Amino acid sequence: MPNTIQFWLSYNNGAERLQLPVNPEYIQISQQHRYDDVLVSHLGEFTIIGDAKLRDFSFSSFFPRDYHSSYCEYEGVPDPWATVEMLERWRDSRKPCRLTVTGTPINYAVTIRSFEIVPEKHGAPGDIYYDIALKEYKFVSIRQIDMSAKKSDGTAKVKKTATRGGKKDVPKPYVVKKGDCLSVIAARYGLKTRDVYAKNKAVVGPDPNRIYPGQKLVLV
Repeated sequence: MPNTIQFWLSYNNGAERLQLPVNPEYIQISQQHRYDDVLVSHLGEFTIIGDAKLRDFSFSSFFPRDYHSSYCEYEGVPDPWATVEMLERWRDSRKPCRLTVTGTPINYAVTIRSFEIVPEKHGAPGDIYYDIALKEYKFVSIRQIDMSAKKSDGTAKVKKTATRGGKKDVPKPYVVKKGDCLSVIAARYGLKTRDVYAKNKAVVGPDPNRIYPGQKLVLV
């Protein structure tokens, strides 16, 4: 029975994606809030609680040279050096990736902040061990002022234009492919897993973790 916990990294709205061949032992998630301490004369010190900062994710694992059923998540594991080069290319592209862990709420756009590798360890020829640190990424938009179009009071109209990100065109219907799962499909198109399942419960059945190639899903 396949593991319901799968670690996925994807790039360019799911055009390229990688399921980690060996699941990390754990993933560490940290998030801080901003606090400003203000000293008011005759009243003392007060704390102003600010907004939450972006989440940080980190984990360690390795890319195996050969498939071993005892720890690999699937057969046909990717070449370790090719995988390293792909992740480095994603990191250097100045574009965000997406981290998804199926069976959990983890589904975030992220940037690769550090990626350190150990090419080989004694007794593990060809395997590449790595530590990776990711940071949550928030898509932003800017406002454009249209000076040619004015409101009745003489002020300029403001257009809101997305500068980065956005959802990829969603196929209608989506045909399930080998290796797909609902959380990965949802992440690929910027949707929520529970919403995709709710629209396709009659097709998927009572277990959202079991879908099969050839099934047709309605995403929008």
